[in-house]
Amino acid sequence: MNVNVVCPHCLKVNRIPKKESYAKANCGECKGSLLDSKPLTANANILANYIANSELPVIVDFWAPWCGPCLQMAPHFEKAALAMPLEAQFLKINNDDEQTLGSTYRIASIPTVLAFKGGKEVGRFSGARDSTQIEDWVRQYV
Repeated sequence: MNVNVVCPHCLKVNRIPKKESYAKANCGECKGSLLDSKPLTANANILANYIANSELPVIVDFWAPWCGPCLQMAPHFEKAALAMPLEAQFLKINNDDEQTLGSTYRIASIPTVLAFKGGKEVGRFSGARDSTQIEDWVRQYV
């Protein structure tokens, strides 16, 4: 069984074997590691590419640089992402820079985290959480 994964470096779609864990997985286009799971700063085009092409859950943190709870949660979101390479793909969207996206996805408060799978939103939460809580929440979609 194979799975489509979006490269976090060049944004090309890669079809890789689905495994429990990976020692190595590189992009066929740019040769960058698909195991780099640090959250990617995204815009509308990047988000649309991930939602349309990734068969892994796409986890999106809507945040703003002036938001205290957002800044408090940021290292926890990154820690969860780094703990879950090729289980889910993590994106961060600055709600101030991408207000149209915030409106499209009805972001009423930040931080708000959305989960997408199969091209659709499948879950969300608002408010800061720690890395363990974030990982536990994401695992229901893996």
